[in-house]
Amino acid sequence: MSGAIVRLLTCGSVDDGKSTLIGRLLVETDSIPHDTVGAARKVRRTGSTIPAGEIDFSLLTDGLEAEREQGITIDVAYRSMNLLDGKRLIISDAPGHEQYTRNMVVAASRADIALVLVDGIKGVRTQTLRHLTICSLMGVSRVIVAINKLDAVGFDKKVFDDISAEIQKTIDRLELTDVHIIPLSALAGDNVVFRSENMNWYSGKTLIESIQDWSEPVDHEARGLMRIQMIARAENFRGVSGTVRRGSFSKGDEVTIFPSMQKAKISSIVTFNEESEHAPTDSAVTLVLTPEVDATRGDIIAQSTEDLIPSDRLAAHIVWLNEEPLIHSRSYLLVSGATTTPAIVTKIRHKIDVNTGEHISSDVLQMNEIGDVEVATDIPVVMRPYTDSREFGNFILVDRLTLKTVGAGMVRHSLRRASNVTHQDYEITKAQRGVQKSQKARVIWLTGLSGSGKSTIANALEQRLFASGAHAYVLDGDNLRLGLNMDLGFTPEDRAENVRRVSEVAKLMVDAGLIVITALVSPFEVDRQRAKSIFDDGEFLEVFVDTPVETCRSRDPKGLYKKSAAGQIPNFTGVGQDYERPLAPDLHLDGTASVADNVEKIIKILL
Repeated sequence: MSGAIVRLLTCGSVDDGKSTLIGRLLVETDSIPHDTVGAARKVRRTGSTIPAGEIDFSLLTDGLEAEREQGITIDVAYRSMNLLDGKRLIISDAPGHEQYTRNMVVAASRADIALVLVDGIKGVRTQTLRHLTICSLMGVSRVIVAINKLDAVGFDKKVFDDISAEIQKTIDRLELTDVHIIPLSALAGDNVVFRSENMNWYSGKTLIESIQDWSEPVDHEARGLMRIQMIARAENFRGVSGTVRRGSFSKGDEVTIFPSMQKAKISSIVTFNEESEHAPTDSAVTLVLTPEVDATRGDIIAQSTEDLIPSDRLAAHIVWLNEEPLIHSRSYLLVSGATTTPAIVTKIRHKIDVNTGEHISSDVLQMNEIGDVEVATDIPVVMRPYTDSREFGNFILVDRLTLKTVGAGMVRHSLRRASNVTHQDYEITKAQRGVQKSQKARVIWLTGLSGSGKSTIANALEQRLFASGAHAYVLDGDNLRLGLNMDLGFTPEDRAENVRRVSEVAKLMVDAGLIVITALVSPFEVDRQRAKSIFDDGEFLEVFVDTPVETCRSRDPKGLYKKSAAGQIPNFTGVGQDYERPLAPDLHLDGTASVADNVEKIIKILL
C-alpha cells in the first residue's frame, strides 16, 4: 500500500482541539518544515496559555488568515502528510458551525475516514450528532471518534466510558459499522501517535494506527464498471479510455454500454505503454471494442446489465447549497459525470434534522438543509445507489440561469414508475395536424403583472385568429386555477408548478396543431425558460406585456391590489413578491398602448 492516498475528514465543535490534534500529527510524522515548527514555538495567539518555547500545534493548521483573525475555522482547509507506513494522508479540516454544513458535506463526500472530535470536558454536544449524521449520509467508510482533552479530567476512565456509551446510541441509530472510539489528549500527545502511559486502562489502537490500518473495502464479486472519459483515436485505431472504478475487465469480456444498451466484446486492453490481458480496479486503460459501437464521453461500460438501470425518476438525498431555497417543480440542470439534463424536484418527502435524524415535513429546503426528494429528469440517467458507489451515485443540481451549483445529490434508488411508463408513438404527427388546419402550431406566452392587460390582449388575439379561420385557444391563468390548478397557491413553489402544468397542457395542444395563447403572470424567469425548453425551436413565443405597476394598480380589474394593500394577499406579484422581467422576450409590448396595436404586433410575428 506504499504510495496510496487516504483522505481524512476532521470535524468537531469550536475549541474541541482539531487544530492542535492535526498539528501534532503533522509534527510527529515529520510532515511539516522545521522552520515552520520553529515559528510555532515563538508565535502566540491572543490569550494563549502555552508556555514560550513549546509548540503551539494549532498554529500549524490555519487554512485562512480570517481564521486567525476570528479565532474560528470558516472554510475547509486541506493539509497533506506522510503516514508512518508510506501512505499519503490528505486531511480536510471542516468547519464545526451549523451554517457551514454544506462545506462539511462537500469534504465528507470524498473522505475515506472521518475523525470526529469530542471535548472530554463538555461531552457529547449537538454538533457531534450532526457530524456523525453527515458522515453516515455521505458514506464515509470509517469513523474515528476521538474523545479529547482527557488530560484535563485526570485521564478518568469513567468519563471516557460515559461519553462512549452516549455516542454508541447514535452510532447504532445511524447503522455505522466501522467505528473506533479512542481516548486521547492532543495537547499532551496521549494515544495520538504514541500509546499513552497515563491511560493504561485502554488497550485499543492509537489514532495513527486506526488511520493506517484502514483499507478500501473490496467487493471480490463486483463486475467491471468504467465511465468513458475520452475517445482515443489514431490511424486504424479507436478505443474508449477511462479509469476502472469497480471490479475488473479482461480481454474477451462481453460488456454493455449505457445508456444505449449496445453490446460488444473487449478485443484488447491498452495501458500507457503496452497491451494487457487484464484491467484491475483503479487502472487507467483504453478498451478496444468489437464491434466498434457508437459510444461517447460520459457513457458507462459495465460487465453486467443488472448493475446499471437507466432511469428518469430517482429518489435521492439532496444537500441544498444555495442562498435561495430549493423549490419543487422548478427546473434545474442535473449533472452526473459528463451527462447534463434538465430535471425537476417533483416532491420533497421530508427534510432531515441532521442533529437528531428526525424527518420533518417541508415544502422547501433552505441553505445547509438536507432533504429526501424525488427527481424527474428529461432523459434517463445511468446511476447506482450512492451507498453502493459514490462515483456513480452522485449528482449536482445547477441553476439554469446563473449556472451556479445549488445542490448536491446522493441517489437512493430509481423509482419503479420510471420503468412502468413508456412513450407511445402514433401514426399522425404534429406536422400533419398543422397541415390539416393550414397553420403552424405555436404557443404565444403572455407574461406580465396582474392588470397589465394580458387577458384582454389574449381575448382580442383569439377573436382575430378565429375570424381569419385559424384554430386557436386561450389558456388563462385564473381559469386554470378554478380547475386543473385549484390546489395551488401563490408561493414560489406553487407558481413554479402552475407554470409547469400550463406549459405541459400547451405542449399537448400544440401537438394537436393548435395556436395556444397563455395569459398568466409567470413571474420567475427560470420557470418561463423551463416552459420554453419543452417546445421545439420556433414554437414558443414569449410576449412581455410591460405595464407600469402604477397603471396596473389604477386599473385593478380584480381588486387584487386593493386586497394586497390591506394585507390580505402577502405573495402578490409586484407588491409582496418580485416580478422578474423577461431577459430576452420574442416581443416586448407596451401595456399602455391600444389593444388593437398590440394584437397587430403579435399577428405580424405569427405571419
